[in-house]
Amino acid sequence: MSTDALYPFLAAPGSAAARDPAALLADVARSTREKLGEIERVRAAVLERDDAALAVCATAMADQFARGGRLHVFGNGGSSTDALAVASLFTAPGPGWRPLPAMALPADVATLTALANDVSFDVVFARPLAAAGRPEDVALGLSTSGGSTNVLRGLEVARDRGLLTVALAGAGGGAMAEAAGAGRIEHLFVMPSSSVHRIQEAQTTVYQVLWELVQLALGAADAERGS
Repeated sequence: MSTDALYPFLAAPGSAAARDPAALLADVARSTREKLGEIERVRAAVLERDDAALAVCATAMADQFARGGRLHVFGNGGSSTDALAVASLFTAPGPGWRPLPAMALPADVATLTALANDVSFDVVFARPLAAAGRPEDVALGLSTSGGSTNVLRGLEVARDRGLLTVALAGAGGGAMAEAAGAGRIEHLFVMPSSSVHRIQEAQTTVYQVLWELVQLALGAADAERGS
């Protein structure tokens, strides 16, 4: 199949691409460079602002895992896919790394759709956390806007049950920032961008960093106990 069939607008008579394919490729290259530069700036801003906070959060998460805790991750849309990626990263990290118990709440489609259909979509994460969350667990909520009601409800229930609460948001943090200011979310990391794409890319970096710092903290604790 030719690219003309996949992207007919590029080959349409009179289109800019048809008139000057080289110019189109130059525009794509320029746009790619700009996007790469933008995500690097967002990541650098998060690192500069939150490096110490990430270490504190990871240490707290490691303490929960050391107590026999598990990680509950949740979000909507693209953030639900990220939740599955986080759970997979913790449970199956690859050779040389410690597997840790984690579950992505959006993966339980039966429970999610039952609650959405029979009760309310606002409680699809709160109800499972109320049922299964323990004080030694960690609740990690992801939202690009920081305003997802069901993610906030999940974090609130988790906090009420004594779980460690961690959240990733974007832009100004939205309602998540308000909840963190009121002590309802213990660790909040806000990606300083208004672009959903850049927010999600930066959040990927943050949860990868948290995972590695958790691994290092657990390894250091093991070494200290063995010394």
